[in-house]
Amino acid sequence: MNPKVNFFFEKAGPWQEAYGKLRRILLGCGLDEELKWGVPCYTHRGANIVLIHGFKEYCALLFHKGALLQDSEGILVQQTEHVQSSRQVRFTDASQIDPLEPCLRAYVHAAIEVETAGLKVRYRKTDEFDMPEELEEALDEDPELKEAFNSLTPGRQRGYLLHIGKAKQAKTRKSRIEKCRSKIFMGKGYNER
Repeated sequence: MNPKVNFFFEKAGPWQEAYGKLRRILLGCGLDEELKWGVPCYTHRGANIVLIHGFKEYCALLFHKGALLQDSEGILVQQTEHVQSSRQVRFTDASQIDPLEPCLRAYVHAAIEVETAGLKVRYRKTDEFDMPEELEEALDEDPELKEAFNSLTPGRQRGYLLHIGKAKQAKTRKSRIEKCRSKIFMGKGYNER
């Protein structure tokens, strides 16, 4: 147990019992406990394997390379359609954890094997994502914006493609492009300050 992480397990909240059970299981698998992104993250030889986090409706184990795990029990959930690597096991009640303990241990050991083998998730490249028509037009009409957009990291480019493309109406997509212009010129992602 890492004392720097204890606060997460000691603070009041709806998932404390579940968090405690998950912590016991993960530490029993021989993982190191660290604090990353403000939550307990469990590593093997410095590599992230799984973390514990909670939301309003559920708490979860998040396997960093969950897309590479064989989900024989059908318990892994892709958070959103655009999440490429991680997968969650979700719990809506602490009582769901005990019956799954052997399965969770097996998934943790499989995740360690994936990491030890050096397996990598194949991420979709930016050009494999749909470019919203309105963004394509804006980039064609403004060479400086196009240059700024093309100089963004691939992850930031994808963020804009998804953010702008999610809007159902052309008017909203155009509005999002205008609101994002200054951030694109600053080299920032759409959700960065």
